[in-house]
Amino acid sequence: MVPGAPATMLPASEAAKIYQTNYVRNSRAIGVLWAIFTILFAIVNVVCFIQPYWIGDGMDTPQAGYFGLFHYCIGSGMSRDLKCQGSFMEFSTIPSGAFKAASFFIGMSMALVIGCIGCFTLFFFCSTGTVYKICGWMQLAAGTCLILGCMIYPDGWDSDEVKRMCGEQTDKYTLGACSVRWAYILAIMGIMDALILSFLAFVLGNRQDGLMADELLDKTGNSI
Repeated sequence: MVPGAPATMLPASEAAKIYQTNYVRNSRAIGVLWAIFTILFAIVNVVCFIQPYWIGDGMDTPQAGYFGLFHYCIGSGMSRDLKCQGSFMEFSTIPSGAFKAASFFIGMSMALVIGCIGCFTLFFFCSTGTVYKICGWMQLAAGTCLILGCMIYPDGWDSDEVKRMCGEQTDKYTLGACSVRWAYILAIMGIMDALILSFLAFVLGNRQDGLMADELLDKTGNSI
């Protein structure tokens, strides 16, 4: 090239192909990160559902113990030895209707996000944009179930078992001498994860639809 001469610009078609290649590469990288964080969100959801550390005793509680969604352990009488009971498979053992509803919604959230991971196999058979949107709706539904579960759970704090551990001042949405434990906080953080992941899935799905439309337009233009 002669010094001082203007730089040669790429033809529009070649520039568009380079842009499209970079666009596809970046979208795939973001998609991989989205899939990894979806798996991590599923792990968080399972932990929140299983672990019985949603609320627990404190320094001034009448009894030692802790409560989860359906499983709980409380001291008996003057003894600090904990007696555990409650099972998701036996709803009658769950001490409060609110705890039963919260267990159902958190369990549904867990099932939805696990189902979302199962939908990853659809990438081999269906349109990528469609799969992203399916997963986005499932993640949004999982986040909604988490919100409902976290909001309903404190409504069961007035049950006799919780009052026996936390004191008579305990009531709905008031924990008395007890405190919120890490599993409840993790579930609240999971709500934000679900909403962010669903938003990202819809963005990726729309981008894939736009990319397919551009490819179709390019093929149609070249065929004329």
